[in-house]
Amino acid sequence: MTFLTELQRTQMLTNGVARARGEAIDPFPVVKLYTLDAGAVWLLVSLDADGDQAYGLCDAGTGFPELGSVSLSALEGVRGPRGLRIVVDPHFKPRQPLSAYAAEAMRDGSIND
Repeated sequence: MTFLTELQRTQMLTNGVARARGEAIDPFPVVKLYTLDAGAVWLLVSLDADGDQAYGLCDAGTGFPELGSVSLSALEGVRGPRGLRIVVDPHFKPRQPLSAYAAEAMRDGSIND
């Protein structure tokens, strides 16, 4: 199972190159992943050249969302409390840059989008 379409992968790799160069970027999230049976959410914006390490806003459902990196291959193996996989939100339409989502999530203790 792969979380990203080719278009999303291309966008995230492009953002990853910019981050690796140290460019000051604040892109809109490219993809939203979430658990069906737990409160975990990931809003991802970039992908390292290895094609596995993604960067974005990560919320494990503990009340402490943070900006950081996550392995997509590791996420593919994660199951929620009822054994359900992490899925892509096909209806997600980003409304603001990642920094704005991060500010809201850190204020609220969760990603609410």
